[in-house]
Amino acid sequence: MTDVKSTLPRIAVVGSGYMGGGMAQCFAIAGYTVTLADADAEATLRSYSRLVTEAEAFEKDGLFPVGSAEIVASALSCAGSIEEAVADADYIAEAVPESPAIKEPVLRRISDAAPPTAIIASNTSAIPIAELAAFVTNPERFLGVHWMNPAPFVPGVELIPTPLTSAEVLNTTEAIIDGLGKVAARVPDIAGFVANRLQFALFREALLMVEEGSCTPEQIDVVVSTSFGFRLAFFGPFTAADMAGLDVYAGAFETMTRTYGQRFSAPQLLLDRVAAGDLGLKSGGGFRGIEPGAVGELVAYRNRAYHELAALKARLGAAPGLVHAPGASDESE
Repeated sequence: MTDVKSTLPRIAVVGSGYMGGGMAQCFAIAGYTVTLADADAEATLRSYSRLVTEAEAFEKDGLFPVGSAEIVASALSCAGSIEEAVADADYIAEAVPESPAIKEPVLRRISDAAPPTAIIASNTSAIPIAELAAFVTNPERFLGVHWMNPAPFVPGVELIPTPLTSAEVLNTTEAIIDGLGKVAARVPDIAGFVANRLQFALFREALLMVEEGSCTPEQIDVVVSTSFGFRLAFFGPFTAADMAGLDVYAGAFETMTRTYGQRFSAPQLLLDRVAAGDLGLKSGGGFRGIEPGAVGELVAYRNRAYHELAALKARLGAAPGLVHAPGASDESE
């Protein structure tokens, strides 16, 4: 793999708020020099001060490696304008608020002032990248790079190319993100991408349950964080379904369809598998193609992973400041 730190030493982060600032900290700790730019010079200076102070606190709490605050302080610099920040940048992370009306002028300013070969990466959470590409000159250098909140601590980063994004730009960006210790995943350019399309589908259903009066927010949060959300720390929905049994899932869909209607009908993709005798782990196969010989190892890993996560949650105790749902136990007890 190309040593991207030697070929792309200059990073610019445009939008130095909570997300952009966290991204800048990650780049700095990984050895890059980073220029910050925000709405104006004063806002950029405030962000710089906050990021250094925050890095000191993270280092003190053992969340950043020893010496990180000093690295952040020396590796970050403040530009007086967007144009100044990107003028000699090789990789530009745009992290301004989630609004096309805000992103359009910022992306136009970036692409007009940056070197023509500079990679421009938008941190949009849901806006299709092809829509934003219209605001960028030389769109083959443009793609979406969606970090998760909080940026320093969540490993997953979605990479969203458009049909115009060059293979070299995508490969280089993936190498940069992987080099930060993150897990880069190439995903399609659909609204919400993968993470937020799924996350917002869950949140919508949770809101409907509260709206209809069947549950409280506290009850839903407790159930999600201690049940299927607990499992999601290790396994995605397809692996979880394979392990539970695809026939079990098909049956559950049938039950919920009777109550909630067609929005809970089982997708044909699932019904076809079950009809063909593919029930997941117990029959060998499933969506993830689990080999029968690996079942024992997978189950052992699952059990060990869940045991250790439960122990971690017990050590950390309940999250402070949250109202507990009636009947919910404190896991620290």
